[in-house]
Amino acid sequence: MKYIKLNNDVEISVVGSGTNTYGKEGNQFSGALRGDTQEVDWAIENGYRHFDSAQLYVNEEVVGKGIKKSSLPREDFFITTKLNTREGYKGADWVHAEIERSLKKLETDYVDLFLIHFPWDNPDEMLETWTILEDYYNRGVFKSIGVSNFEKEHLNLLLEKGNIKPAVNQIKSQVGHWNDELIAYNKNHGIATVAWSPLRGTDEKAMQVLEEIGEEYGKTYAQVILRYQIERDVIVIPKSHNKDRQAQSLDIFDFELTKTDRERIAAL
Repeated sequence: MKYIKLNNDVEISVVGSGTNTYGKEGNQFSGALRGDTQEVDWAIENGYRHFDSAQLYVNEEVVGKGIKKSSLPREDFFITTKLNTREGYKGADWVHAEIERSLKKLETDYVDLFLIHFPWDNPDEMLETWTILEDYYNRGVFKSIGVSNFEKEHLNLLLEKGNIKPAVNQIKSQVGHWNDELIAYNKNHGIATVAWSPLRGTDEKAMQVLEEIGEEYGKTYAQVILRYQIERDVIVIPKSHNKDRQAQSLDIFDFELTKTDRERIAAL
């Protein structure tokens, strides 16, 4: 495994597991919880220790129970979760209540990385939310804090008026939308990039190119995509309901793309 050191010296593995449909009926985002932790169990068996969760997914307890039943030390894991700001801000008391609920569902007294899930059109409210996250960070409840889906103008607000720089910006970066400009902006400001759903967006034409490259290394198209991302210092959180494909997403550290490979992938 490869690790990246965040701007507060906390280390994060460059490959983690997405979880937004884990433990749900039909493997659907809107599915009811099945009551088991099968995908998390498989991921842990495969060697995953970095799990990306969120309040919006309504299944944080699947991650919490899976980690707890593994009997591995809590400190072996890196858990991310996110404040559900899809509909904006509902006040300081709401933020505190949601954080406490996440800690309870995840069965932990601290979170390794806590993110604001979405920006919204009220800078004062976003700054107030960030100030609350900073307080949890200063008390050690959050080991790192960051944001998700933030563009430059949202980041600038926190960089200019916040006291703590975001450690991470989790964004869309996938075939057809590599988001190079925002990734470069993040890097220039010492903010690590995490790519959500890194394997989406692959059409038939792109698949052909990726499979051709993969044949040279005995790798799948998905492994090529993930390798391309981590060679750009982008953290990836692929998700699979198949134990073997979960393992494949971790098996990307024994080859290196050529300059020509990277140019072909960048053009997709």
